Amino acid sequence: MKKLSISKDREKTVQRRIDRLSKDAGNFDQLKEFYLSFEDNKVAQENDPEWQKNNLEYDLRSSEYIVEKCKNKAYAQNIYAALCNNEFIKNDVMQILREDTWGCTWRYAGGIVADLVGEGDYMDWYCSGIRHDDGELTSLYVGEGDITDEVKDDLFKLGWLVVDTPE
Repeated sequence: MKKLSISKDREKTVQRRIDRLSKDAGNFDQLKEFYLSFEDNKVAQENDPEWQKNNLEYDLRSSEYIVEKCKNKAYAQNIYAALCNNEFIKNDVMQILREDTWGCTWRYAGGIVADLVGEGDYMDWYCSGIRHDDGELTSLYVGEGDITDEVKDDLFKLGWLVVDTPE
């Protein structure tokens, strides 16, 4: 089984969510258990061979090449932007015939990129394409839904195609 890239801050994120809960709330223990079990379920899911099939998240997070490229924050943001508002399909005849596509929300895309980078959580990337900062790094950022040629080529190398959707 391939090793998945995971944010070193994942446990801290869960703990932050728990810390934000009001201990005075009548359902504190239930909410705390929900957050803890959600994380346990995510880990179990990530180890499920069925979840790994035809799953762009798995292919990205298990690719040493992509993980290495995501050390460049601009590239990582470009991956985030590409995952937003787009659908992808495995470059496989049966997947294409079944129109078995993969897509995710902006927040989920941010979580994937945090795992690829190995730190932080989804909020570090969420809406990063619409931030207006004149810094040198953010000048390389692209808007949510935009796919750079470099990212498109890398997805193709992983065996994925961008689904063309009518505008």
